[in-house]
Formats: sequence, C-alpha cells, structure tokens
Amino acid sequence: MTAFDDLMTHARETQALAQVAGRLGWDQETVMPRGAAPQRAEEMAALEAVLHARRTDPRVAEWLAEARAPDAAGQAQLRLIRRQHERAVKVPARLAAELARVTSRAQGVWAEARRSEDPGAFVPVLAEVVALRREEGAALAAGGDLYDALLQDYEPGTTAAEIEAMFGALRPRLTELRGAVLERPAPEPLKGHFDEAAQHALARELAQAFGYDLSRGRIDTAVHPFSAGSGLDVRITTRTDPADPFNCLYSTIHEVGHATYEQNIDAAYLLTPVGQGASMGVHESQSRLYENQLGRSRAFTGWLFGRMRDVFGDIGIADEDAFHAVVNRVHRGFIRTESDELQYNLHILMRFDLERALVAGDLTVSDLEAAWNDRFAADFGYAPKRPSDGFLQDVHWSVGLFGYFPTYTLGNLYAGCLHAAMRRDLPDLDAALAQGDPSPATGWLREKLQRHGGLMEPRDLIEAATGEAPSEIPLLAYLEDKFGQLYRL
Repeated sequence: MTAFDDLMTHARETQALAQVAGRLGWDQETVMPRGAAPQRAEEMAALEAVLHARRTDPRVAEWLAEARAPDAAGQAQLRLIRRQHERAVKVPARLAAELARVTSRAQGVWAEARRSEDPGAFVPVLAEVVALRREEGAALAAGGDLYDALLQDYEPGTTAAEIEAMFGALRPRLTELRGAVLERPAPEPLKGHFDEAAQHALARELAQAFGYDLSRGRIDTAVHPFSAGSGLDVRITTRTDPADPFNCLYSTIHEVGHATYEQNIDAAYLLTPVGQGASMGVHESQSRLYENQLGRSRAFTGWLFGRMRDVFGDIGIADEDAFHAVVNRVHRGFIRTESDELQYNLHILMRFDLERALVAGDLTVSDLEAAWNDRFAADFGYAPKRPSDGFLQDVHWSVGLFGYFPTYTLGNLYAGCLHAAMRRDLPDLDAALAQGDPSPATGWLREKLQRHGGLMEPRDLIEAATGEAPSEIPLLAYLEDKFGQLYRL
C-alpha cells in the first residue's frame, strides 16, 4: 500500500460517514418525529465529532506529504483532501461538535417559529448560531475576512468582493427590466383546485423525464424542498399546494437538477472527495437550468400544457402561448422559492448583503427582522406581511449556512453561460423539448459537466464546458430577450 492508497482508504471511510450524517439530516426534515429533535441534536454532534477527528487525523498530513497521485483524478483528490484537512485543523473539535448540536436544534426551533409566526422564539437560537459561525470564521480566516473564510465551504476560490462586483453588474439591469415588466399587464395566475396526489404523480413523471434514477433515489415531502446525498443514494423532496401545482412541479424539476448531477458523476469517484459536485454554485447551475431555461421554455411548456390538461382536465387556460406566459408570470411576492425567474436574484442580493453584515458584526440578530423588512421594502416596493414572508422563510441561517446564499445567483450566472453554449451545440433542442424530452440537454450537461464531479475548480469547470470564462452577460441577455418578448417591451 502506498501513502496515496492509505489516504484514499481513509478518505472513502470519512466520506461514507459524512453520507450517514447527511441521511440523518434528510430524516430530520422528512419523517423524524418532532419530539426526537433533542436526541437528534446529540446524535449529530457525536457524529460530527467523529468526522472532525478523522479530518484532523495527523496521519492525513503525513500521507499528503508522501502521496504521489497516479493521474489527474488523483491530483484532484489530493487537492480536495488537502483543502479539507487544512480547514479542519483550524477548527477546534469542541466548536465543530457544538455547531452540529446547535444547528440541529435551531432547525427545529425555526420550523416551529415559522409555523407559529413567532420570530421571538427563533432569535435567541439564531444568535447562538451566528456567534458560533463567526467563531469558526475567525478560526479559518487567520486574521482575514470572516465571510470570505466561510464562503470557501460553498464556492472555493471565490471572494465576497468578486461576488459583489458581479452582483453589482446584475443589479441595475435586473432592476430596470423588472420595473419595465411590472408596468405591463400580467397574465392572471392559474386558478382552481389541483389534486395533490395527482401533482405528486406528475412530478414523478417529470423527475424521470429529466433523468432522475428512482432506483437510486426517492421523492418525499418537506417544508423546504431540498436534495440530499450522492452516488448511489440521492434523495429529493418537494411540496404541494392544492391551489398552485407549479410549486410542486417546478420544485421537483429544480431538485432533480441537483440530484442528477450527483447521480451522473463518474462511478469511479464514488465515496471520494471528487465524487461530489464541484461547488454549490455549479450545483445551482444545474437545478436552475433544468427548472428555467429548459422547464420554463416555450417548447417544454407547450408539452406540459397538454400533460396538465390530461391530468387535471380543463385548467382554465386557452392555449400553449397563454400557458407559457402564466408559467413565466412576473408577480409581486415575498417568498424566494416561489419567485419568478426575473426577480429571483434580487432576493439573493438582499440576503447576501444582510448575512455579510451579520458575520461582520455590523448587524445584530435582534435587529435582523427590521433590517430585512426595510431592505425588502426598498428593493421590492412593499413590506412583508408576516414573519414567514420575511426573515423566517428560509432554513439556511438556522442551520448555519452563512456563505451559501450567493451561490444561488452564481448558479444562475453559470446556468446562463451553460445554456448559451448548449444552444450553440444543440440547434434542434426545442424539437425534443416540445415532445417532453429534455434528454439532449441533460445528456449534454452530463458529458460536459456532471460526470467530472469535483475534478476541476468551479470556474475552470464552467470554462471547460462552455469555452468561455464565467460572466453575467449571457444570463442578462437571456432574461432581457425572454421577458422582453413575453411582455412586448
């Protein structure tokens, strides 16, 4: 056995345990009894302590010093293991376990506070989470920027300043386009009662059409749809609303984008650091591209219009063009996950600024609700009606995911680049989408991006797939063209 072999054996075992921890998280958000939350927090803390001990094992540094990679994939494995080890040794074991314990507890408190519209119940535990994450950021940053240090968990190699520059280029044109669209008459939303069992059945059909392998996955329900797992066990959740089937259908397509990315990574990388998505931004590029550029395209919605009438009967919409307009309807609202494609990034830009202020200590948790409401009113022109419309709507901060939010808009930027390249390579794509067949697009993504897993750094991966460095330009061109046509600007 070589040092490289010993290191990879250790890494595979660590990754297997991390997948078990992820399964506990999936269970907590889907089927765990509510009364089990205190015990689950202790289980998560115990498992995190084991994982932290493995990641900081002194033998890892010794193996890294001696290991010689046999090929390019081995070099990527070493790069990712070294990055993980160097970060782990900076974080005290006590802090890693306490973060797991408190965030597990905070998730349950958030869910109950959201249900009962009681922000006061959530603020104390959120303050604990923020304090712990700031402590972690300080340990990782070694005198540098705390937010940049936390950001590396989600988008390695990217800084807040770089993100701010890209977001700054997005904001004026998005705001201008949003203002022009909202001045035009909007189509009426879909109305009626849509059987929830039928929604689930159609969502399952869509999941399989977009390539989700149910022999290695499952679809459940959750308050906040998500995807979990990698390799041979990748699970997704969705949710239903009897008045809004689009919520279920497009949440499912979105999560399938995440899940198929993980399912399509080369099997040779199973349970290794390379055997996962390159970053959360790249991950989000897949889910947003599946959901929007493919799932909300004129060609695909033409097919979906027929399937919805098959399943639900008369849905009160006259033709395919009208249905396409309703699917892409720009509307006033509060909830990020229910936002239209045009306004979605404005939600993320707001959260990015707020969480940077929290991590920097410029905003206290006790002032967060007021700051959220003020910023939302400034950006969108109206204030949240209740806490669940405002800062209680997302699960991310309760589980400590500071630095995660900007990757949603990075994902949209990457998706814009990938979609432009895909359209150049697949000039007949719309003909397949019009038959309810996204496989040319999903096959292109599998070959160009998904199979590589974490083989490349995020921006290098996007550039290799598209032939160009990531930029906000393709996304803006796509949005201005699409909504310009829909609203006759």
